[in-house]
Amino acid sequence: MSTDSTLSTNPAFNINCRQCERLAHFLDEVKDKHPSYFCKPVPAFGDANAQLVIVGLAPGMHGANKTGRPFTGDYAGVLLYETLYKYGFATRPVSVSADDGLQLINCRISNAVKCLPPDNKPLPAEINTCNQYIAAELNALKAGSVMLALGNVAHAAVLKAFDLKLKDYKFAHAARHALPNGLVLYDSYHCSRYNTQTKRLTEAMFHEVFVRIAAELNRGS
Repeated sequence: MSTDSTLSTNPAFNINCRQCERLAHFLDEVKDKHPSYFCKPVPAFGDANAQLVIVGLAPGMHGANKTGRPFTGDYAGVLLYETLYKYGFATRPVSVSADDGLQLINCRISNAVKCLPPDNKPLPAEINTCNQYIAAELNALKAGSVMLALGNVAHAAVLKAFDLKLKDYKFAHAARHALPNGLVLYDSYHCSRYNTQTKRLTEAMFHEVFVRIAAELNRGS
């Protein structure tokens, strides 16, 4: 698998998208306060042909919204990139900027919502509008590929991308869902500061999910 971890080129993705008025105006306000920040819809990052796609919630104010790369430069990315490195999906354990040389291996990271939302809380309508982008990305995956949803919103976004019903695939940490299209969805609590500091998600819990994902991909290959 390639380790080319430049920003992924999703033909449906529009880096100048302003379909959600509230989010577009909020990005304008943040850009005024922080002129050096990316402040645009954040593209996916990683191997374009990856067998593992990780789906988060949305860019963080001083993380992806600043750097232009998912989970880069903020607390939520600390455990994620350390874990990706430990299990062979990244070339470095720390992600600080989009030009730090880190590459992903057989892995891509994306978000259910591409724009920074106020208070890290996108509205249901914004999640639905943005689903077109994650849907285009996920529907291009080959059978046998694995998706990891970080949190409930990401879990629901993955199911919506395939027109599947939430009641048939309930979110639970470390749950494995075999989807009818030949793809596999794993769930994890989000690696946010709140979840890790309150021990809702421990390092051991997060690592166990990746042990299972790595084993699944190894079986498939």
